[in-house]
Amino acid sequence: MTILVLAEDDGDIRMIAARILSRAGYTVIEAADGAEALQAVREHGPAAVVSDIDMPVMSGVELCRAIRSDPATMDLPVIFVSGSLTPGDERPAAAQATAILSKPFAPKELVATVERVLHSAGYDG
Repeated sequence: MTILVLAEDDGDIRMIAARILSRAGYTVIEAADGAEALQAVREHGPAAVVSDIDMPVMSGVELCRAIRSDPATMDLPVIFVSGSLTPGDERPAAAQATAILSKPFAPKELVATVERVLHSAGYDG
């Protein structure tokens, strides 16, 4: 099964997103902040990371930068899911995020974004 790391500090949103992705056939490793997510990335070697941007301890931007700075994970797709981005917000581009999905999102949008990113990365499961 394809492993994803899901970083989201809101427990309800994390539960819903994990359920959506699990039902789509992914194995989801949940993390409540970027630091937990980075540990999960190192431990589980996921195919992609789905991350909120604004989280305590370590933000999604800091998580993405840490992933990009490590040769072992620098090509790992990172999808930002956020309700706080405004037009012109440069944080995702500066962190080299692979894709962005706005909250609220429809379940189909989340799954389609993950599938598109994995396909673009050449991931075949």
